[in-house]
Amino acid sequence: MIGHGEETPPPAGDDADLEREIRAGRKFSLSEAIGRMAGGGMMKGASPVARTQQAQFVIEDYLRRHLTDAGGVLATLLRDRVGTSERLLREDGQPLAVLQDCVRRGLESEYVLQELVREADVEWGRLLGERPYFERAGRPPDPADPYTIDSVRAALSQLAARLAAGEP
Repeated sequence: MIGHGEETPPPAGDDADLEREIRAGRKFSLSEAIGRMAGGGMMKGASPVARTQQAQFVIEDYLRRHLTDAGGVLATLLRDRVGTSERLLREDGQPLAVLQDCVRRGLESEYVLQELVREADVEWGRLLGERPYFERAGRPPDPADPYTIDSVRAALSQLAARLAAGEP
């Protein structure tokens, strides 16, 4: 047992090497120290971020770079739809393929497209504290409406073309 005034014994093995590096004045990061404390090879080749979360980041980044969306709401809705889809949970290694499938379904189904536009209008109104615009059958859309069926269809079509072309 170590009493008062006694020095602690130097650590053994890897801990001793770590301590020597720190004391030698080497720039040393907290993440490196944690990695070393985790043990040799414990996180080797692995990311501390879950694969599903990594897939969601890939989708979010792709949408940010390739989706025409002045209000930012459409990108958020697509990210959330794809990011929580069963298919992404099964195939998280192919996030852009899952995004491409979601966009294709939106373009192929008038109902799905209308629901996406309605959700975008609601979210846009909520974020800005304004009354959302809703398109009504037989009436032209309000010119101030940032999310119309035609504008969302055009944005999704451009996105689908970029995905099909394999744009990074």
